[in-house]
Amino acid sequence: MTQVSVAAVDLGASSGRVLVGQVGDARLELREVNRFANVPVRVAGVLQWDILALYRGVIEGLRAAGREVGHLDSVGIDSWAVDYGLLDATGALLANPVHYRDERTAGVMERVLQKVPAAELYKITGIQFLPINTLYQLVAALGTPAMAAAKTVLLLPDLVSFWLTGDIGAESTNASTTQLLDVNTGHWATSVMTQLGIDPQLFPALRHPGAPAGHLRSDVLTETGLIGPVAVTTVGSHDTASAVVGVPAVDPNFGYISCGTWSLVGLELDQPVLTDAARSANFTNEAGVDGTTRFLRNVMGLWLLQECVRTWNSLGLPADLETLLVEAGRAPAFTAVIDPDDPVFLPPGDMPARIASACERRGQTPPQSQAETVRCILDSLALAYRSAIREAQELSGHSVEVLHIVGGGSRNALLCQLTADACGVPVVAGPVEAAAIGNVLVQARALGAAAGSLRDLRQLVCDATELRRYEPHGGQAAWDAAAARA
Repeated sequence: MTQVSVAAVDLGASSGRVLVGQVGDARLELREVNRFANVPVRVAGVLQWDILALYRGVIEGLRAAGREVGHLDSVGIDSWAVDYGLLDATGALLANPVHYRDERTAGVMERVLQKVPAAELYKITGIQFLPINTLYQLVAALGTPAMAAAKTVLLLPDLVSFWLTGDIGAESTNASTTQLLDVNTGHWATSVMTQLGIDPQLFPALRHPGAPAGHLRSDVLTETGLIGPVAVTTVGSHDTASAVVGVPAVDPNFGYISCGTWSLVGLELDQPVLTDAARSANFTNEAGVDGTTRFLRNVMGLWLLQECVRTWNSLGLPADLETLLVEAGRAPAFTAVIDPDDPVFLPPGDMPARIASACERRGQTPPQSQAETVRCILDSLALAYRSAIREAQELSGHSVEVLHIVGGGSRNALLCQLTADACGVPVVAGPVEAAAIGNVLVQARALGAAAGSLRDLRQLVCDATELRRYEPHGGQAAWDAAAARA
């Protein structure tokens, strides 16, 4: 079988990275060649992504990838969902993409649902109702000079792909997160756009994982030192879509938690679940690779912990995460629990103070130390995962016998053990770079270096990755009691 060397560009909400993957002869190897911070910038009161800094990190990463392996056969790009750039008629970016945590969408979702009822919107798109969704961001932007001048909307991985190749397209797994894609037809939901005053002509043609997305432009080849032609291959450009490909599941009855800044908790299904019960539970039906459905719920995730550490550092307090996790493991369980998805936790800011206030509103004694704050976060996340996995099974009729945690959270041994205890099923942790692995494998399969189904690709992940298994301890009574308080 063909052996290939590909680069996975994986852009996360807190950092970006470029990794080199080499695949062939039932072998998968992955090496990180560049990692760079993703630091948003507030300008004139608007929280924005520093997209040019991210693009520079991509270019530097591709240059490093070329030094690592000599020649690249392909590049694939994935990132977080919902955020976008607006292009004018010449293809120029009109403004920095606005961060999904910016306040501009406050109250917009409620206005939209007055025009398009929630039941109707869910039947069309199957997407959960979150104020950060692209739909509400675009409605918030209507009437601005940038929207008036815009000729194209590109989600962030499609924007990076356009800058690298000059070719415009919209990848389907990420497009599905916008709440502007028809889950029944797989096409843009133009009727929803028209009802809300969004021009359907802004949205480019869809392309699917494995399809060609162009080749690196000559100036990109010159800047990176790569020898062309170098293909750009469409992957599951929503990082969770790629991460689910990278789940090392051999048992079909598995659930997953893609655990990073956000935690995406759910199941892989053959068909969407569009019932009123699924809508009421705010589950989403996002497109996956190979026509699958990612039936999941967003949970706030490690953002809570990241913001606490950032706040403590800004105050000059010691905040070594490894030390805090050890101390949190010794702290009493369930002293205080919160709802991680309370909207109060969405914006940046003093997270420890907001957690303390949330505990007081619930009649609980707030955490009295940094370690207790960390334990409160991890107990609360495990409870949220428990609720999401239980509801996913009830709503879909599919059982979960093992739960896979992938992404950065798979390194957090305390969180993994608490999740196994809370959910009452074994947890398999790893790989950390599941999104990059899924990205690499979809490219390799398109190039003929990996064959078969998602199950076959996942077997490669199992063979190439060191995994850790956590068995559940104790009964469910304590978790039941804690859930009643959360």
